Amino acid sequence: MIRWGVLLLLSALVLAGVGCSVASNLWRLSSDERPKWEVVWEDNFDGDALDRLKWRPEVSCWGGGNNERQCYTDRIDNVKVEHGVLKLIAKPERFTAKMFPDGMKGSPGVDRTQRYTSGKVRTRGLASWKYGRISARIKLPSGLGTWPAFWMMPADDFYGDWPLSGEIDIMEAVNLGAKCADCSGGIFERTSGALHFGGSPPNNTYLYQEYNESSELGPWQEWRVYSLEWGAGLIQWFVDGKLFLQISSNMWYTDSGVGTSRPYAPFDQPFYLMLNLAVGGNLAEKNGGGFDPKAFPAEMLVDWVRVEQCNGDAETGLQCMTETLFQDPVKGPWES
Repeated sequence: MIRWGVLLLLSALVLAGVGCSVASNLWRLSSDERPKWEVVWEDNFDGDALDRLKWRPEVSCWGGGNNERQCYTDRIDNVKVEHGVLKLIAKPERFTAKMFPDGMKGSPGVDRTQRYTSGKVRTRGLASWKYGRISARIKLPSGLGTWPAFWMMPADDFYGDWPLSGEIDIMEAVNLGAKCADCSGGIFERTSGALHFGGSPPNNTYLYQEYNESSELGPWQEWRVYSLEWGAGLIQWFVDGKLFLQISSNMWYTDSGVGTSRPYAPFDQPFYLMLNLAVGGNLAEKNGGGFDPKAFPAEMLVDWVRVEQCNGDAETGLQCMTETLFQDPVKGPWES
């Protein structure tokens, strides 16, 4: 979700080689013999209120470091559970709150006023995980300036401040359904996954891949399941069970000295979950040719969120990961 730094493009041959180097010894057992994923945490959003034992709404107006236009609030106007669905609602309204969220360096900071409000929920301080399959069934908003995301950040900055300790973006999208001159079909319909890592800004970087749509209906028109499989030295991204990105540890790194003797750093520590709907910001506005106030109010709908870990291989998670080697080309960039 944080967008600073230089995009590192990958070739199909590099990806295929990386997948082979890591995965060649992972799946020696038959599917019947192999350990299985087991649910260790989930929320189906039953009832009529957010489960505060699982989620904490963020309150902040700093714009995420991306010039986003919203204040995140802890109000039912922006974070609502209704009929078994979590709704993160972005709406136009003037709002003033403290600049930075709890837990962020410099919090709470001075007051700031924004012209939009929205919702963001986190498991920070409540639950975090190292390795597993993390999934959510989501229906995304449409319109220029919408930027929904399902992502993970380190529970402790073991390797240092962002992005030395890493960031995992399971799903994010911008401007869905809006006109786009250079997009297939003439509209935005792409979602993506990404890893952020490297050195302190401006020496940070990231890898990402867009998901190639194959459905007649876009992700703002129907529900989709966005999933991440994360094991020791290997991470895989899926939409509705279809792999679209695979990255292994010889493609990521941290400049932190703490990670020197740790081959999978920084993605070898517990991370917590986040869901949010940003308003505008660098990624959305650079790629959409502007911002459309008529796109708001907008809603990001979440049916369920689930975390599974490998029963029988909790130490690495690798024996539960989907047996497949990724060979599709990388597309991009989204931003200059």
